[in-house]
Amino acid sequence: MTETPGTESFALQMSRDNRDQVRASETRVPGQSRAQREEAGWAVFAVTILFVAAAFQIVDGLVALLRDQTYVTRDNGLVVTIDYTTWGWVHLGLGVLAAVAAFGLLSGRTWARVVGVGMAGLSLLVNFVFIPAYPFLSIAVIVVDLLVIYAIAVYGGVLKDDGF
Repeated sequence: MTETPGTESFALQMSRDNRDQVRASETRVPGQSRAQREEAGWAVFAVTILFVAAAFQIVDGLVALLRDQTYVTRDNGLVVTIDYTTWGWVHLGLGVLAAVAAFGLLSGRTWARVVGVGMAGLSLLVNFVFIPAYPFLSIAVIVVDLLVIYAIAVYGGVLKDDGF
């Protein structure tokens, strides 16, 4: 069945007009393909994951410093026999370093990519040794560290560096 022009329903005409307005109002960045926009989204995701890793490290450090009786194993039962105060400072330092690297990645700094991957690798090793003391949080941090390394290595260069 064919309709004569101008006789289509009001709802159909409104939906077509709305679709045309949405298409006309979409903002596109000139010279940027869809793949480039998706990669930028992954880069921002990498920064977000790095902030999560920083938060985990800081919480882990504060727990070790302020409430060491939370841990499953006493400090003499760890793989490396160091007291929890030292572990707390190590975790706290890694967390602050991760936060600084995340801010640097957000501004597209190359040094932040190196620091972020290095911090995540070091954090992975530290938490691997820390598993007997607090298994759940250590394994969660290890998983987040692996995500950080992957995301920065693959998508970290999308946020271009314009200077030092």
